[in-house]
Amino acid sequence: MANEVIDMVGQAAPLAPKNDIFGILLYCAVIFAIIYFFMIAPNKRRQAEYKKMLDGLKVGNKILVSGGIYGVIKKIGDKTLSVEIAKGVVVEIPKGAVANVE
Repeated sequence: MANEVIDMVGQAAPLAPKNDIFGILLYCAVIFAIIYFFMIAPNKRRQAEYKKMLDGLKVGNKILVSGGIYGVIKKIGDKTLSVEIAKGVVVEIPKGAVANVE
């Protein structure tokens, strides 16, 4: 009878459930864990692999530029690459534009 309230008719009615702060925190932690393991962790892994690929670039590597252009690295700078895309045609691209190394 301690968990009940007497209503207007004289019958016992259950009290409304109390807010359970522990349950809310647990729910938030589970949602965050799901987001982390399905979105954040794989993205960090991909970024680490991409950085490793960029750090491993060497003169003479054949690369694919994100615009769909293939070329051969002729010179490597701090933030840019000189890439020969045709005989005698050398363009300078940012390192971040490299999509793949073959």
